[in-house]
Amino acid sequence: MLPPVRCFTCGAPLGHLWEEFKRRVAQGEPPSKVLDDLGVKRYCCRRMLFTAVTYIEEVSLYHTLRARRLRVEGGVQ
Repeated sequence: MLPPVRCFTCGAPLGHLWEEFKRRVAQGEPPSKVLDDLGVKRYCCRRMLFTAVTYIEEVSLYHTLRARRLRVEGGVQ
């Protein structure tokens, strides 16, 4: 998983907060409290950290299934 380095919207640096955020949320703390404690105030930055979960495995599954289907069908869509 690649952590968000900067906020897409405002450009604020966020990479240095990722490990602490991930660790504390994994220990069971509510993400909103962790973000408050880390000083992340802007909703755009909160979104970046809050939604940066490991979706890549889920997305790659669909890509892999589509690629497999295309090979079986023998065509490109």
